[in-house]
Amino acid sequence: MTSTSAHPAERQSGTDPSRSEVVRADGSPVRVLVVDDEPQLADLVGMALRFEGWQVRTAGDGASALRAAHELRPDVVVLDVMLPDVDGLTLLRRLREEVPEVPVLFLTAKDSVEDRIAGIRAGGDDYVTKPFSLEEVIARLRGLVRRAGVLARPEDPRLRVGDLTMDEEGHEVHRGEDEVVLTATEFELLRLLMRNPRRVLSKAHILDRVWNYDFGGQANVVELYISYLRKKVDAGRKPMIHTVRGVGYVLKPTP
Repeated sequence: MTSTSAHPAERQSGTDPSRSEVVRADGSPVRVLVVDDEPQLADLVGMALRFEGWQVRTAGDGASALRAAHELRPDVVVLDVMLPDVDGLTLLRRLREEVPEVPVLFLTAKDSVEDRIAGIRAGGDDYVTKPFSLEEVIARLRGLVRRAGVLARPEDPRLRVGDLTMDEEGHEVHRGEDEVVLTATEFELLRLLMRNPRRVLSKAHILDRVWNYDFGGQANVVELYISYLRKKVDAGRKPMIHTVRGVGYVLKPTP
């Protein structure tokens, strides 16, 4: 069973500016093939990706996956290791014959270190175990298609909220004329807040997007890094980072 923290219905109340990134260089939607023999799970992943603006095809076995790959020419594949007619590692090799160099994310209940190593050695690009978070899967797929050079490059790599600016390519942040020096994790946390201005983000959502639950879902790490950001972004200025008690955090431009 998957985590429901990233259910697409929960995100329809706000607009996520980062969704605009998920466009191919020719302006068409990113194409993803989801291969899993559990129809409900495949539909859930597919629904979440469609909400992100992706073009999705699903398949429940190896034969239909190969047909779909031939027709769709996917930019990325989500692949279960255990399928009814062929194992996912074998299918990966056949998919690469059909669509060379396509990035593949293994999504499987096989969670041992040996299984992960086998998946990577077989040519998989990433590996997520069940149960999983939809937010994590989406974030990892974004990373795969970005590294593969599939996405269109934004005309302006800078984010702006009030007098706060971020150069995503140069990894530079300024509050007004003053440079704000951030660690890599602080940068990712601030980027998430700046991509969602005026939108309250829960601790669970932030953990999913910034840490992918590598800290075991401990919300106190979010509180800690929010405090770090406040000291650097808001110090001596009107605060932009606000706590909504019992809900989460929000970044707002100062009046």
